[in-house]
Amino acid sequence: MQTKMIEFTRPDGKKAPGYLEMPSAGKDAPGVVVIQEWWGLNDQIKGVADRLAKAGYRALVPDLFRGRITKDRDEASHWMGGLNWADATQQDIRGAVQHLKSWSPSRIAVLGFCMGGALTIAAGVNIPETDAGVCFYGIPPREAADPSKVRFPMQFHFATKDDWCNPAAIAKLEEDLKRGNVSYELYRYEAQHAFTNEARPEVHDPQATKLAWDRALKFLGAVLQG
Repeated sequence: MQTKMIEFTRPDGKKAPGYLEMPSAGKDAPGVVVIQEWWGLNDQIKGVADRLAKAGYRALVPDLFRGRITKDRDEASHWMGGLNWADATQQDIRGAVQHLKSWSPSRIAVLGFCMGGALTIAAGVNIPETDAGVCFYGIPPREAADPSKVRFPMQFHFATKDDWCNPAAIAKLEEDLKRGNVSYELYRYEAQHAFTNEARPEVHDPQATKLAWDRALKFLGAVLQG
């Protein structure tokens, strides 16, 4: 498999950077646009793209922070707070989806974690070229996206011990999804926020991660390849 940083064209014509992993099937394989956590385009999120490529998907991670990477929570929070959500969704992420679509008419999903999970929901509302979404423990602010308007099938993974995506927030999300007749699956895990992030041993839960990943691959296979 090839590993490389690329540039792709956004809908507004500007260039954006991204990390691309290709499967053995090449450009005809279905695609997944992976959306980073608030830490930036680090090795951990690149590893997610690597695993998806090994599972048979073209995987592209748009670099929303343009090369900035941190391990500092306050700095990451500052970057997320300063992110232009509309631009990130409708330009960077949509541009990544369109880039994969330009190679092949194969179906494309969006998959993200934390901030990226919230942006996955926003993609479901704002990116018509996308066919499915997988959201890990993220819910966007109401001004960024109304979950009842999600256009494609989605799968959600949430932790029960999460101060941000807490039980009340998840219940409200489900109300919105049902109100909009969105096709979705939603799973809860006895774990902490960011439980799939193996680079954070203080919260990583290998058993929950395996279960969530198996569910995600089954869902992607059914929607993108079924």
